[in-house]
Amino acid sequence: MRGRLVSFAVLVAASASGPLAILHFFGRDQVQVDSWIHFGFLAFGSLAAAGAALALTIVGARRGDGRTVLLGTAFSVMTGILAVHGLATPGILAGQNGVIAFSGAAVLPAGGAILALSALPALRRPTAVRPLLALQAVLLVTVIALGVVGIMFPGSVPSVPEAGSTAAVVLLVVGLCFFATVTLRAVRTFSLTRRHADLVVVVGLVWLSVALVTQLLLSWIELGWWIGHAMELLGVLMVGVPVALDVHRGSASRPLSGDLRATELVAAEEAYLGSNVRALLAHLADKDAYTELHTRRVALRAVQVGEGLGLSGGRLRGLAIGGLLHDIGKLSVPTDILQKPGSLTEDEYEVIRRHPEWGRSLVRELGGFPAEVERLVMDHHERLDGTGYPRGLGDRQLDLETRILAVCDVHDALLSQRVYREAWSEEAALGLLRDQSGTAFDARCVAALERVLEDERHPPEPADRVGHAAWAAA
Repeated sequence: MRGRLVSFAVLVAASASGPLAILHFFGRDQVQVDSWIHFGFLAFGSLAAAGAALALTIVGARRGDGRTVLLGTAFSVMTGILAVHGLATPGILAGQNGVIAFSGAAVLPAGGAILALSALPALRRPTAVRPLLALQAVLLVTVIALGVVGIMFPGSVPSVPEAGSTAAVVLLVVGLCFFATVTLRAVRTFSLTRRHADLVVVVGLVWLSVALVTQLLLSWIELGWWIGHAMELLGVLMVGVPVALDVHRGSASRPLSGDLRATELVAAEEAYLGSNVRALLAHLADKDAYTELHTRRVALRAVQVGEGLGLSGGRLRGLAIGGLLHDIGKLSVPTDILQKPGSLTEDEYEVIRRHPEWGRSLVRELGGFPAEVERLVMDHHERLDGTGYPRGLGDRQLDLETRILAVCDVHDALLSQRVYREAWSEEAALGLLRDQSGTAFDARCVAALERVLEDERHPPEPADRVGHAAWAAA
């Protein structure tokens, strides 16, 4: 896990350091580029941004998802500003004008500011869609109207901010803060999904950040400004296309809003965890439907507890896969034992106890699963006091993920109705876990599970309802 995180960090750093190195050595070289080349670049970028804006807006409106509509708004605004910037190119529709500098400096900070708002919880509600659609229309019309006025009356828009000026530096800092916020969200999403599309979004955001530096600190007669322009257009493509395709397919990982929950990995395992996990669960369902449903419930509870204990995205992903596959070794258990309508004999129980080893062997044989998943499959029946199986491991040999899975596995098993015993009540199951906290089970994990269950019984009221109630009481 640590090695993969280091590799990811190196990759992201390289995506920024490579262009920055080129800019350092060649960015100040003087160049003369034909106006039509500039116009062509921007026409292509505007079309790409327009496609992403249209897809995001339509799908978001149909689904009543204000967050997706806001992403469409961000790309709509960038589309409008890029179009104005291209049309304001000297020699296309007008001579020298201030619109070219103003629009060039505004496109990325404006887009970044709107993207940074996409994580607001209130935007997930259907009621947010209509106001956002209206806002999108107003912003787009305003951008185009100001652009037309500036092109028709070149002297009406001052050529600001000047490259490297105080205003440009301030705008740069603000813009980088917006993009840093969005990039961190995308990094978190990628740590959960490990999808190439989400990695492309991360690199695209890094490139947009680098492009912002060049657009505000360099002038159009310097090679670095043109390199930055190319990175800006490529960045728009790298961010917009994967997000738009995801939304169109209905399996969006939401790298820009960054609110993907680990529970969604469990609920849509094929989209986020891969076809191998889905295929194994399908085999398990064919073998024994109860076991397959049990693994899903345990995995869901485990990632909820893991989130409550502050596990990182990468660790939550491993816990989700391990939770879904922890009983996969039962594929090797004879059906007449696995589905026996009564208590097991001692010999039959010994067969059942071998399922962790069989599961690890299967996962290892298939390949493609990280070591932490093999460990969860092998050790989910171990206990802190060494009384578990199959290896009798103790406190110091069990990591936090294994402790979480053990607690959630026992909790769900006790609550399940079986032909040979009645289901336990919630209070009785928690009572057993409490009684064995600190001996067989990790006390932190038991307490975190109780908090998850309490939150489900008494979910917190939305902030706007709380505020309204406080106002009414006053």
